[in-house]
Amino acid sequence: MHSFTELIQLFEERFTTTLPFPEKPGTLYDPCRYLLQIGGKRIRPVLCLMGNELFAEIGEDAWHAATGIELFHNFTLMHDDIMDKAPLRRGKTTVHEQYGLTAGILCGDVLSIYSYDSLANIKTSLPQVLHLFNKTAIEVCEGQQLDMDFEQRDDVHIDEYLHMITNKTSVLLACSLKMGALLGGATEGNAAKLYEFGKNLGIAFQLQDDYLDAFGAADKLGKQNGGDIIANKKTYLLLKAQENANEAQQALIRDWLQHDGAEKVPAMLQLFKDTGADKACREAVEKYSAMAFDCLEDVAVMSKRKASLTELASYLLQRDK
Repeated sequence: MHSFTELIQLFEERFTTTLPFPEKPGTLYDPCRYLLQIGGKRIRPVLCLMGNELFAEIGEDAWHAATGIELFHNFTLMHDDIMDKAPLRRGKTTVHEQYGLTAGILCGDVLSIYSYDSLANIKTSLPQVLHLFNKTAIEVCEGQQLDMDFEQRDDVHIDEYLHMITNKTSVLLACSLKMGALLGGATEGNAAKLYEFGKNLGIAFQLQDDYLDAFGAADKLGKQNGGDIIANKKTYLLLKAQENANEAQQALIRDWLQHDGAEKVPAMLQLFKDTGADKACREAVEKYSAMAFDCLEDVAVMSKRKASLTELASYLLQRDK
């Protein structure tokens, strides 16, 4: 069994040295290489490999699946950056800023197509794997659209938010694990448990992100506290504060959402505390974390084979608070 760190290194070496892009036209493929070679956590493809290794030695089918997943993930990032008008990705200028809007759109499109081309090399259980991948891809698009819709709404509820982050973030983690497991010969029951593990892990991770953006140590996170507050982003904290607030607190929240001054972040942080939203968010992280670990525990393989997944999940969920 490999550790998460070992699999990152193995995948990175294979991925960056076997990118499928031709040299020409450079105006199409250079931006693709630019995005893929500035790095990334590679969590999704490595989860695919880890899911595979739970049940068998990592095979070629799993490598093809992992590559397809990473190409698809980067396609979503490229198009998300365009929709968000984001100037930076991983500390570097985004593709559409560096090469132009047309290049960003076309490069995202071709990354998506190459992701399917990688999956086409799979020899085992391809129809089952492809159906799962297609279902997930549709859900990711739905999640992104919901996230954009929420920017125009003032009546978003917690359950809607959880549904959105499940589709936008969690299902691809879950899909990665399940695809790897199926290609390793897992039963449908074990593969389904791994899927639920990944889904709940993803939800917990995003809720933790919401919390850390507000209350995390800025020097350790590498970014300013309260970025979501400044952007009026509808996070779990904001929605729970609105849900719990009394009439006076609701009025304060509405007022601060109209503000852009330096006082906004500390004022909203205080409201998150006063309404119990901060505590509720921490409890939600613990709830979905526990659900994730319960699902992993139910996967019918020896505990020592699951140690790397347990370690990775703990690492993702125990960042600085």
